[in-house]
Amino acid sequence: MIESAWALRPATQEDIEPIAEIRAEVMRPDLERLGRFDPHRVRQRFRDAFRAQHTSVITVDGHLAGSVALRPDAATNSHWLEHFYLSPTHQGRGLGSAVLRTLLAETDARGRTVRLDVLQGSAARRLYERHGFVVESQDPVDVFMLRPVPQR
Repeated sequence: MIESAWALRPATQEDIEPIAEIRAEVMRPDLERLGRFDPHRVRQRFRDAFRAQHTSVITVDGHLAGSVALRPDAATNSHWLEHFYLSPTHQGRGLGSAVLRTLLAETDARGRTVRLDVLQGSAARRLYERHGFVVESQDPVDVFMLRPVPQR
């Protein structure tokens, strides 16, 4: 059941704090499980890494539902999927898959591999695996994944 009227729009500086709040809410359970939750740090890491030119705001019926960033990496001729957060009220309805399919269609058309990292034990890993991501490496906190360009 995909959310009815969702869209992506370019992020602006005004989106930083609302997205930082969604990030804190979404990441809290996994960060607490890993013993790494700090309410200031979880928000500040997003503020420090935010780049409006690579970030899109996910809206549902015109209202903020989350964010996603697709940052080019010239050194590896790939893109990094970052800051992919959906507020809990929009999770489990197919919206994450719909957004991911849209972004992957763009990177496939450009012939680019997509990389990301996800916290160990995060339920989001299953979403990424369903869309062709495989583990590249991992450490006690992060799992680094990649999705090669599908062969035609």
